[in-house]
Amino acid sequence: MDPNTVAETVAATPYGYAIAMIGVAMCVFLCGIGSCIGLFKSSAAAAGVLSENPKLFGKVLVLVLLPATQGIYGFIIGIIASGALGDTAMGTVEGWALLGAVLPMAIAGLVSGIYQGKASANCIYAVGKQEPLSGKLIIYPAMIEFYAILGLIISIILVAPFIA
Repeated sequence: MDPNTVAETVAATPYGYAIAMIGVAMCVFLCGIGSCIGLFKSSAAAAGVLSENPKLFGKVLVLVLLPATQGIYGFIIGIIASGALGDTAMGTVEGWALLGAVLPMAIAGLVSGIYQGKASANCIYAVGKQEPLSGKLIIYPAMIEFYAILGLIISIILVAPFIA
């Protein structure tokens, strides 16, 4: 078979669109899972601390909400990447490339959301014991946030050529 014919056949298949769609959905889904697990951990810790001292609500609220950002980042990448899904005749190579472009955010969002929730929970317990530490303790889960932001930036850079 002629190599040009093979390339044209691969470029014209509808599989690329499906692969890209799975990648975009997977990014949103995995980031959402990471946020849900992280929020479960941090909110459970907050419930325990607040049951003993309800006045700490404002001080633990930010720590509870930090893991939610990964879900937001995944949603942002999902919106941006869905702009590349307008053409249902997307080639298989392009579909795999778009899936690969959203993977940094998908993986970083899942893993950092879970571990940020665990870090936040431990910081919430510390605030329950020593209230004045609340301002200082936010830095620990925020360091994990940095890696979610790196995943977001890389995915934006990799998705950008698809929507240009």
